[in-house]
Amino acid sequence: MFVDEVDIHVEAGHGGRGCLAFRREKFVPRGGPSGGDGGHGGSVYFVASPHINTLINYRYHPKSDAEPGEHGMGSNCTGSAGKDLELSVPIGTLVYEKHVDPENPESPYTLLADLSAEGQRVLVAKGGRGGMGNARFATATNRAPRKVQPGEEGEIKDLRLELKLLADVGLVGFPNAGKSTMIARISAARPKIADYPFTTLIPNLGVVRISEDRSFVVADVPGLIEGAHRGLGLGHQFLRHLERTKLLVHLIDMSGGTGRNPVEDLDTVRKELELFAPTLAAKPQIVVANKMDAFDPSNEEALKALEKRAKKLKLPFLRVSGVSGQGVPELLEAMWRGLAASREPAA
Repeated sequence: MFVDEVDIHVEAGHGGRGCLAFRREKFVPRGGPSGGDGGHGGSVYFVASPHINTLINYRYHPKSDAEPGEHGMGSNCTGSAGKDLELSVPIGTLVYEKHVDPENPESPYTLLADLSAEGQRVLVAKGGRGGMGNARFATATNRAPRKVQPGEEGEIKDLRLELKLLADVGLVGFPNAGKSTMIARISAARPKIADYPFTTLIPNLGVVRISEDRSFVVADVPGLIEGAHRGLGLGHQFLRHLERTKLLVHLIDMSGGTGRNPVEDLDTVRKELELFAPTLAAKPQIVVANKMDAFDPSNEEALKALEKRAKKLKLPFLRVSGVSGQGVPELLEAMWRGLAASREPAA
């Protein structure tokens, strides 16, 4: 099961309390205080791991606690520190802290960390400091102190984890536009492919290798429909995964089997992207007339209209078939050029 959003509760360990003790040994009069300090509580960390691709573990185990520190002991023995707790999350996870801000009720979460690199480690809940034992309070005028400190409480936080897939290219389009077939054609990904709407229920990632030194990651998200930015359909749940992409590829069904207008499909998807996040619509894009293997020559006018629309938007236009492979090499080269252009610094 693919889970990309969960709410969890974490508690750092409490510090151990200081010890109240005095040295009592034969032939050692007035031995003095000997209470040791309490150990520090364990902290909670998140670590980005390449071996995890979903947050499902935290759906069924939403509460995590670090170890508390041990209490101080006599003979000036300090309690052991609690072990830190490291929680592994997928690369691309955003960590938010839940809070109630009367001045900003519309934004109940504050971003704590963006774990976008392998091995990245971030502290989210700090363990409590151990209390000092009475040996710490001995002075020249107070040789038998009875003062100790309790351990500090560890931080307790309610967090939200959101996963945004790390992909270079995002495939977008209406349901059954051929996105899953395309990603299966150009990569080793093997998503479910069937001839009914919303076959794709979760995002799929695939690594495309053009040559030994040229490769990139492609994401295929569930099909978008009009109103997706408001929560209609399935694609709205995964639109956030497109926010990290550098290039968007619009796949338009040219088989004529859907009865939809290709130009309207392109404009609708672009509008939904802009309504969800204006930064999405501003990304470099490519328009692809897909399923050309099933193209009906009687739809030539619709194909020309789509090409004209792409030209007006100043977007590259290609004719491709994910089934037969027609135009796929040219599409991959266009993707690579688009990615290279996106990496160039702005003038």
